[in-house]
Amino acid sequence: MFDIQEELKKLPQKPGVYLMKDENGHIIYVGKAVNLKNRVRQYFQSSRNQTAKTRSMVPNIREFEYIVTDSEMEALLLECNLIKKHHPYYNILLKDDKSYPYIKVTVQEMFPRIFITRRMEKDKAKYYGPFTDVLAAKETVETLHKLFPIRKCKKVFPRDIGKERPCLNHHIGQCIASCSGRVPPEEYQVYIKDAMDFLEGKHHTIMKKMEQEMLMASENMEFERAAALRDKIAAIKSVAEKQKISNTGLGDADVIGFVRAYEECLVQVFFIRDGKLIGRDHFYLRIAQGDENAEILSSFIKQFYAGTPYIPGELMLPVEPEEREILEAWLGEKRGHKVHFRIPKKGEKEKLVELAAKNAKMVLEKDKERIKREEGRTIGAVKEIEKLLGLNNLVRMEAYDISNTNGFASVGSMIVYERGKPKRNDYRKFHIKGVQGADDYASMREVLTRRFRHGLEEQKSGKELGSFNVFPDLIMMDGGKGQVNIALEVLDELHISIPVCGMVKDDHHRTRGIYYQNIEIPIDRNSEGFRLITRVQDEAHRFAIEFHRKLRSQGQVHSILDDIPGIGPARRKALMRTFASLDEIKNAEVEELKKIPSMDEKSAKNVYNFFRGSEKEDTEATLMEEQ
Repeated sequence: MFDIQEELKKLPQKPGVYLMKDENGHIIYVGKAVNLKNRVRQYFQSSRNQTAKTRSMVPNIREFEYIVTDSEMEALLLECNLIKKHHPYYNILLKDDKSYPYIKVTVQEMFPRIFITRRMEKDKAKYYGPFTDVLAAKETVETLHKLFPIRKCKKVFPRDIGKERPCLNHHIGQCIASCSGRVPPEEYQVYIKDAMDFLEGKHHTIMKKMEQEMLMASENMEFERAAALRDKIAAIKSVAEKQKISNTGLGDADVIGFVRAYEECLVQVFFIRDGKLIGRDHFYLRIAQGDENAEILSSFIKQFYAGTPYIPGELMLPVEPEEREILEAWLGEKRGHKVHFRIPKKGEKEKLVELAAKNAKMVLEKDKERIKREEGRTIGAVKEIEKLLGLNNLVRMEAYDISNTNGFASVGSMIVYERGKPKRNDYRKFHIKGVQGADDYASMREVLTRRFRHGLEEQKSGKELGSFNVFPDLIMMDGGKGQVNIALEVLDELHISIPVCGMVKDDHHRTRGIYYQNIEIPIDRNSEGFRLITRVQDEAHRFAIEFHRKLRSQGQVHSILDDIPGIGPARRKALMRTFASLDEIKNAEVEELKKIPSMDEKSAKNVYNFFRGSEKEDTEATLMEEQ
């Protein structure tokens, strides 16, 4: 029994992260502290200064854990990782998990390339972005390749120079053929510089240069070249108009504004690069009504910039966030240079922050109905399932399925839904190792045993970021009584208590109801709860089938039938279609085997003798052992 008051006495006066848990062992809050002892004790002291959220959370705390770190910075990083992994109920959560595309110029290479990437690495390359619209990024790269004869290939220079003939891109005028060995790097660098000027918005300089080249070509009666340059100038003008760039004079900065409504908060971010507004995007936060604006802003900065490759030198903010100094230090360390927070009170910068907030308000008002519908499909559907099964605090659901072809290459799948949405990072695949033939019950027993035994081992070792350490609030089996009982037996053997239900299908393989506690519970087919169960069931089946097909396509499925003389792919398939399992093939008589399409008497006897021979050998071996 966890004694909170006794455990409070053991807390160290060191920096670290603490995890609050409810009666089911679920993590409901993650926080960091400079001094764990002082910070955690505050939650359990009567104080009028506690926020409404804290007063609501404390009665649900049954135990806590803590992880000591060497510094507050390390605690901040760990806090970000744990919040992202566990999505605790009482934390302010960023709902959007986006990864932005960047345009990368490999200036460190002899003949640089230009392409789209979502990873910013410390490789001396030049990055442009982020682009909030991937289509816009692709269009920009395509335009660059049309304007400048830059290579698209991934050849390594100077290693690959002269090894192959120039490709089609060279022949259609979209590559200078640097791979031929006839192009000096200095000539190629001219095109790269022009391309980089284009990406930096210096369109006027490029167009002026091209206009001069066009006039010279026209004077020299090179009309085809002049026409090509004319088309390139028109393309540059088109792109320049689409970008709608405004000069802010800010250099590199992110402008952040937000608006809140009940338990929703929408954050708008303007991305300014080289003084130009290159894009904007919005993000939803799940908040409580008592959360302070400073806390909301601090939580957003932690979660958003933890997963963003590029950090600007300046953040324009509407209010001062909590933990300003440590956040500035953390972002500065990620960037490699200092990062400054600005809370403007007047001038153009204040207007930009206000504009971001106005945009946030407009988007929130526009999306109200969509958010309501989405919550009905997810959180609302989960509430329906809770009511149906008599459960509380249903957050994480795990569903399992088995896939095989007549017992060959059996695989298992585990999919995860949290708060009514798929959590694909937690999906897992299983090769069935200890089961021969098409025994779905035994296969499912193996999958569940491996999954939860591994989870218990991770929990015992204190591995917070493991693959299996988080247990579900509900296990959903693809099947009825039999599959449910298998799951309950495994859980009982491992001394784990988790509710288990079965997703029952009708004769047409459509979801019919839920089997729970020895009763099949019907569900309204028009309800969101029913639709969610159907999605979960279909997703588990899809994931298992996809894995199975992948193995088959890779040639990893080997049938024992392949070892029988005279049995090729066509006859093997015919056998598998005719008989339900390998055991039925083993027990079949010659006359039965002959009736199968494509089988003749010789091949039927080969099959019969193959298995009868195996049985004879097994018998002889048994007799020898007994003797």
